[in-house]
Amino acid sequence: MKNILVIAALMAINVQVFAQDDLLDILDSEAPQTKDYVTSTFKGTRILNGHSIENRKKGTLEFVISHRFGRVNLGADELYGLDQSNIRFAFEYGLTDDIMLGVGRSSFDKTYDGFIKYKALKQTSGKQSFPISLSVFGSVAYRTLKDFDPADEPSFSQKLSYVTQVLIARKFSPSFSLQLTPTFIHRNSVKIDQDPHNIYAMGIGSRLKLTKRISINGEYYYTANPLESIDASNSLAFGVDIETGGHVFQIILSNSITMIEKSFITESTDDFFEGDIHLGFNISRAFQFGKRKEKQLKKMKESEH
Repeated sequence: MKNILVIAALMAINVQVFAQDDLLDILDSEAPQTKDYVTSTFKGTRILNGHSIENRKKGTLEFVISHRFGRVNLGADELYGLDQSNIRFAFEYGLTDDIMLGVGRSSFDKTYDGFIKYKALKQTSGKQSFPISLSVFGSVAYRTLKDFDPADEPSFSQKLSYVTQVLIARKFSPSFSLQLTPTFIHRNSVKIDQDPHNIYAMGIGSRLKLTKRISINGEYYYTANPLESIDASNSLAFGVDIETGGHVFQIILSNSITMIEKSFITESTDDFFEGDIHLGFNISRAFQFGKRKEKQLKKMKESEH
């Protein structure tokens, strides 16, 4: 009788344990799967010359001014390049949190450009984690510099160039982010027959956070089939990001004097390590339009830190 009671007690304990396990499994399956989006992979919408994975929030209009001065190795007579400069200004708008539109004008070649950037995938942590963020970028540029014989003026379409990029980024830690940027550039017209109409390039950019508001960035674009008519070089840049609440200020050293993708990737001719370095900066100011919920405002403030 005693043995029967012991066996019965053990069976009851086992049944209770299994029932608890089943109940925990059910509760776990019914519990909401958390998905925490990774923010501030880069501080601004540019790594340095090229676009980063970041977009402006819905309803945010950003005014961007970019400067690139002449080569520092021009010497004191040219004030180490400061007597020469190229400028680009642009307006960029967050149509949604995931879609950003922009238009700009560069003094280099008197070029107008427009772009769209769509964030298709977002890096997440938690139970439903995803390892990367991914955006698709497309732009068109229209060159208006009149450096041609009036009797042989190019057509409208011949002045156009197009860029398509996939931006693939990962924030490995609160301090370090990395981005790869496969790039395709099409030029409707070229200077010589040996120049390719289609150019393929791969960009790599990184951000290393030093303090709450300061980081150092690096960026390099390798071009697989460069233009031969201008002896093109690969674009290289280093810089510092300084975030001051309403805007991000970037100080840049680069061998590229141009500031849009079709130009700095394909038309850079200087050698960074020979001293052909252009000092430059990007500065942006953001303005919010429309009503913004307190929750969104709080989230943006937290992401700044």
